[in-house]
Amino acid sequence: MPPRPSLLYVTDLTYEARGRRYCDEDIHLSSRLRAHFDVALCHPLDAIAMMDRFDAVVVRNSGPVLHYQQEYDAFRARAAERGTRVYNPLTGRGDMAGKQYLLDLTRAGYPVIPTIDRPEDLHHLPESALYAVKPKAGADSIGLRFVPREELDGLDGLFRGDGDVLVQPRVDFRHEVSFYYVDDTFQYALYAPDPDRRWVLEPYEPTAEDLAFARRFITWNTLDHGIQRVDACRTQEGDLLLVELEDLNPYLSLDRIPALARDAFVTAMAKSLDDFLA
Repeated sequence: MPPRPSLLYVTDLTYEARGRRYCDEDIHLSSRLRAHFDVALCHPLDAIAMMDRFDAVVVRNSGPVLHYQQEYDAFRARAAERGTRVYNPLTGRGDMAGKQYLLDLTRAGYPVIPTIDRPEDLHHLPESALYAVKPKAGADSIGLRFVPREELDGLDGLFRGDGDVLVQPRVDFRHEVSFYYVDDTFQYALYAPDPDRRWVLEPYEPTAEDLAFARRFITWNTLDHGIQRVDACRTQEGDLLLVELEDLNPYLSLDRIPALARDAFVTAMAKSLDDFLA
């Protein structure tokens, strides 16, 4: 009997996030994948030392890479040099590559929260009582702050001249909703009905229009394999706007979906990995 494919499952089981337990999700998901693969868990800082021993590296809840940016860059360089199969593949155009995609999508006319990174583009933003200012390399709301319009007039204090921050209008929205995909196949959706309790998620039944919205960004990202999460907000007018296209290590909130949907997700991920390794 041929040996089973082996996976190095990269996760930080000690990472703490507000309202979520990343470790529980990875303990559950990695244990389910053991029905199909030989699986070993490791911390992201140990990945380089161990990656050559496995058929593929699966990056899951490894926490924001800005906490270990140098080591993450070295991991990417080593994977490219060795031809290591990394899942998700390191060709993603979403958060995996930073926040530049928010600017690119804004300029291309996609339904995304309008985003700029230069003082001279301020006139492209709609009027708003408050504006979100965030680091371009940020994650998990690290460094996010809201400022009134008058503070944007002195942009030298916000932009440091090299486009390292993003500015967006603060959107008055009804709720946030996330669409979860394996490869290019929709799996499930969750939403936060109370904007003040963003991490209290409930199952959401998307409309055809909702799925068409999410599909545009999955298509734009051109990832053949992997897990993606399309985060959006619904405006008071009922439109959806992209908040984030997470293609590096999206938290899946598997504990918030029914058992049948969770089983279907595991089956889809295992098949995706099989195809990826073939």
